[in-house]
Amino acid sequence: MERLRTFDPAVIDAVQREREIELTTWGRTSGRPSRKILWAYTDGTTIFVRSGGGLVRDWTRNALARGAGILHAGGYDVPVRIQHVADLAQARAAGELARAKYGATIRVTAGDEAPTPGETATFALTPGGDDDAA
Repeated sequence: MERLRTFDPAVIDAVQREREIELTTWGRTSGRPSRKILWAYTDGTTIFVRSGGGLVRDWTRNALARGAGILHAGGYDVPVRIQHVADLAQARAAGELARAKYGATIRVTAGDEAPTPGETATFALTPGGDDDAA
């Protein structure tokens, strides 16, 4: 049975407070670590990141391939699972969190509108990593 894990409240606070975080992923072919500066936002439990350029960025393709990384925020280095948010309603809800933190430059679609590249490249981070596979 998989253990339920939550982020330390200090990590959630750091993500809410800091404008940018860093996320390490590993190259899908090289296996080399790559650290990127990203915007991050949270619902108080899950941390979300997205790529305004869609799923064509190296870090997004690395995240899709491996599903794990390291979140760097507030002096913490936390192994994380990275899950693509494929459900458009969930991606839009996460987009609203981004808009609340970063302002109106974050576009959130509605209804029949085609999703933005950022909505199609939204990822949920949860505590854990490769070593924690159930």
